[in-house]
Amino acid sequence: MLRGLFLLLILVLPSCTAERAAMHTESVEWKLSNFEVAPPGLTKTGTPGPVDSPYGKAVAFDGEEDAFFLETNPLQGLRSFTVEVVMCPDKAGPREQRFLHIGEVSGDRMLLETRMTDDGQWYLDTYLQSGSSKKALIDENLLHPAGKWYHVAFVVDEGRMVNYINSKQELEAKIDFAPINSGKTSIGVRQNKVSWYKGAIYKIVITPKALKPIQFTTH
Repeated sequence: MLRGLFLLLILVLPSCTAERAAMHTESVEWKLSNFEVAPPGLTKTGTPGPVDSPYGKAVAFDGEEDAFFLETNPLQGLRSFTVEVVMCPDKAGPREQRFLHIGEVSGDRMLLETRMTDDGQWYLDTYLQSGSSKKALIDENLLHPAGKWYHVAFVVDEGRMVNYINSKQELEAKIDFAPINSGKTSIGVRQNKVSWYKGAIYKIVITPKALKPIQFTTH
């Protein structure tokens, strides 16, 4: 009996150790103006290029072919996380835009999106899918003028998802959520190269825990 239990522990422990090792435990900060030299595994389409912002050099996307693709999933193993983006949507952008996509193309994934109106305003769409569970936080009445800089935050904490604009909460919901343990990252477009983003992004910060607005990054 004891020998059988010992063998069971030998079989189980390596799997648990591997799962812990796969979890991202450090925050990731991407200043997009640094992407000419980093990070490893980066590819791009089009010519996303530097543009001035109130915080330093940012990167502009043309809404047609500019995007970055990374061979990494910074949400791997995380049940709680915070994603922050400092961005400036362009007034002339397409109606539907995906500016950050992490995970699979059509399976488990997180998407941060904008929706543009005919009068140059935008509203936020944050989407999460985990297995058969999926949820979008979106309200066309929560409008913001395009052409200005914003801090966007999406917080997931053990199945509770909340989004913020400039540290002000907009929407929240519950979802049956398990970590997004596969896939990659695209910035400026959905991973299958549809719904291109037009505007600028200064930086993206991904923290492996749920932050309160007072803890959001400064810029």
